Amino acid sequence: MKLFARLAASAAVMIGLATPALAERENPDELFFGILSTESSSAQREKWGPLLAAMQASIGRPVKPFFASDYAGVIEAMRFDKVDVVWYGNKSAMVAVDRAGAEVFAQTTESTGDQGYWSVMITHKDSGLTYEDVMKCDKTLNFGIGDPNSTSGFLVPSTFVFAKEGVNPKDCFKTVRNANHETNLISAATKQVDAAVASSTGMYSRLKNAKPELFAELKEIWRSPLIASDPMAWRPELDKKLKADILSFFMSYGRLGTDEEVAEARETLALIDMGPFVPSSNAQLWPFYEMDQIRQRMSIEADTTYSDDERTAKILEINTRIEEIRAAAAARPRK
Repeated sequence: MKLFARLAASAAVMIGLATPALAERENPDELFFGILSTESSSAQREKWGPLLAAMQASIGRPVKPFFASDYAGVIEAMRFDKVDVVWYGNKSAMVAVDRAGAEVFAQTTESTGDQGYWSVMITHKDSGLTYEDVMKCDKTLNFGIGDPNSTSGFLVPSTFVFAKEGVNPKDCFKTVRNANHETNLISAATKQVDAAVASSTGMYSRLKNAKPELFAELKEIWRSPLIASDPMAWRPELDKKLKADILSFFMSYGRLGTDEEVAEARETLALIDMGPFVPSSNAQLWPFYEMDQIRQRMSIEADTTYSDDERTAKILEINTRIEEIRAAAAARPRK
């Protein structure tokens, strides 16, 4: 009996210790907001500061920025409860959903009001290079590609350029460098790489406004199909009331209030090249899951190291996944 009593007492202590930890995960005293590494942390801190301050005032608790050196850093931070709300790209959101249980609740819009942007391939204006020149794959050029978890920097060009052409970037170029949008754009403008890919927002808004002299050195030579604007996601464990407060802030910011308040909010959003947010969910990601499978299928179809039977089996497996994704999308449509 004494043993059972001791075990019961120990269990009670453990439950008492665990409860605050669980409560802290669900309803933290302060929120950490993860920001993708599309630019330097100092630039991001300055641009996002006013929005986070407005969010803090709205939800009634501190909101602190979290920066990582790459996309994987902020995904892992959500996985281990180091961040509560994150601005993701569609590709990184896919990984965050799969690894960290992230829940998309809002979608950004462009500062122009559009709900999409593009991946662009650029080169120095005096290079004389065309898209066809770059895709000769003669291993004479240095190329800048995005973070592997970037939508416009990696997934989209991998699908609509390299998989479509049936080539691997490493087999195409003298060197291939992974970097954020800002670095790729600057590298092309200063001739550190011969060509690179980045987001259209990064080029035509951020770089053009921040470094117009470098923007003037660039030339666009390829543009992707339209990409849905970035999602915002939160940790699934957050308290329902807290989620409701966060959602209320995002849906009303730049829309509700006096004329002066709305104008000020729009100016704050313009600092991060965004317009007012719109509702969304994980269903926003269905096209990107499918795109990732199509990219893999194109790559396998062009890979001569597989036997015919191996290639057929792998393609059948991917086609099955694509059908599953389409069925899931039909069962839970975005709109």
